[in-house]
Amino acid sequence: MDKQPSSPTPLQQPQNDPQPVAYDSEGRPLYAAPPPQTTPQVVHLSRAIDPVEQVISPGVKKRHDESMRAFPHLNLSEGEFVISAVRRHPIGLFLPVGVTVFLVALTASLMINFALISDSLGLIEPPNPGAIFLCGTLLILLYLIGGYIAVWVYINNKFFLTNESVIQEIQTSLFTHHEQTVSLTNIEDASYQQQGIIQAMFNYGSIRLSTEGDETTYRFSYVTNPKQQIATLNNAVEAFKNGRPVIND
Repeated sequence: MDKQPSSPTPLQQPQNDPQPVAYDSEGRPLYAAPPPQTTPQVVHLSRAIDPVEQVISPGVKKRHDESMRAFPHLNLSEGEFVISAVRRHPIGLFLPVGVTVFLVALTASLMINFALISDSLGLIEPPNPGAIFLCGTLLILLYLIGGYIAVWVYINNKFFLTNESVIQEIQTSLFTHHEQTVSLTNIEDASYQQQGIIQAMFNYGSIRLSTEGDETTYRFSYVTNPKQQIATLNNAVEAFKNGRPVIND
């Protein structure tokens, strides 16, 4: 009776052959199927040397030119125009103007009634009236200059809304000025706030903008009709993010 050849054992496998992972009931080796080899795909992207210029409609071009003439100090990009120029409410001028008027009136009153004041104080040798007049005049001049600077600083804080960005000009002193520009696509939230009966009566308040990513917050106070300003801003943000043209109300 012929003898059947025995099945190969692991020791009889060539060194270069794959090793079996198991054996069946008859001793035959079982091998794992090698994973399919995938060839990496390489995608080549071509980039134009000269990018295609954005097509600007005649209407947008006209509004851009009008904004450049009205606000020559603004750095507007091609096709960008001002939708709304927000300035501070005049009620904010009450404090600097009121203080200036009070100091001027007080100084003028002291100058006019200096003789009576000297007699009431019992001064033996009152100062020269000419010197008092000169000092009083210089003080009044200083008060007027200080009041003018305070008013100038106040009115030079401005807030511009364009069809692409928000530009805030901040004037903190006579020689301190800086500008903040935020793209409409980065604005995450825009809101307004009115506090107290005075702000409600005179219809002014503050607006607040928060941006995505760095969570920066921008504030602008003494805004006239803040509810309407925020509505216009939110409309511009939504239109810009959705690629629609911005239409003024």
